[in-house]
Amino acid sequence: MIPVIDLQNHNRNTTIQKILDASQEYGIFQVINHGVPKELMDDTMKVMKKFHAMPLNDKARECSKDPKKSCKLYTSSEHYSAEQIHCWRDVLVHQCHPLEDYMQFWPDKPSTYKEVVGRFTVEARKMATRILELIDQGLGFSPGYLSDSEYSQKPILMVNHYPPCPDPCLTLGLPKHSDPSVITIVLQGNVPGLQVFKDGEWLVVEPLAHAFVVNIGYVLQIISNGKLKGVEHRVVTNSSIARTTISMFIYPSDDSLIQPATALINARNPPLYRAFIYKEFRSKYLSAAADSKAVDEFIRQTTI
Repeated sequence: MIPVIDLQNHNRNTTIQKILDASQEYGIFQVINHGVPKELMDDTMKVMKKFHAMPLNDKARECSKDPKKSCKLYTSSEHYSAEQIHCWRDVLVHQCHPLEDYMQFWPDKPSTYKEVVGRFTVEARKMATRILELIDQGLGFSPGYLSDSEYSQKPILMVNHYPPCPDPCLTLGLPKHSDPSVITIVLQGNVPGLQVFKDGEWLVVEPLAHAFVVNIGYVLQIISNGKLKGVEHRVVTNSSIARTTISMFIYPSDDSLIQPATALINARNPPLYRAFIYKEFRSKYLSAAADSKAVDEFIRQTTI
């Protein structure tokens, strides 16, 4: 069972240890009592479902206001025949921090989108910062090393909508991959579909009401020098029920230098990964279509 961690546990050291243990063994955990209001979570999910219920042309029009494409809509049905692994999802992606820079490019429909989603992104980012503060302390980093630095300055909101699939045996919502983030926060709603790969098996991440899933990404795996692991996961489809999820990816700034933290490196613990600029890694990740073997070859230290 995927670990569930109560962030209201008054023993901070116990909470930190649970996060480290879950991140080492699974690369994923769920959090409850995280501080994001339940009503806001419900309202945000309702808004996202309303958005994805709109006609495709209307959705595309709502996502085309910024020439720099800070808000984008992608539908896998447009590329279905060309894909080696068929994906079955529609995706809304937009930047969300700082709000005053990006909210103007968000959808105007549904009418409550900007107000509700704006509040949600602020609260979700607070929660992500809190989790990174606990990881900072657990790994022996200086305060703010992850939580208030270039490593966490680019949160991106992604809404995945998986319509009922006529042949779920032949398609995936998302194929096996690890995220190119520091961490990813996921509100997965009440429909199962997320699975994690552990010990040669796929484990279902059972939906838990008003919980968030926290994925450890490649970047944190590298910074922690492999102490925490980026979780390999996928999304499976079903033939009867639509599934909508809301994710906040905590990304570094594009020009960040990504490398194992010096606090974790010594003669007995040499660096397992090489140093690189984040945008170089992201380019490789995208060109490799998230293929874990190709990405691992890119990030691994070749001489120790």
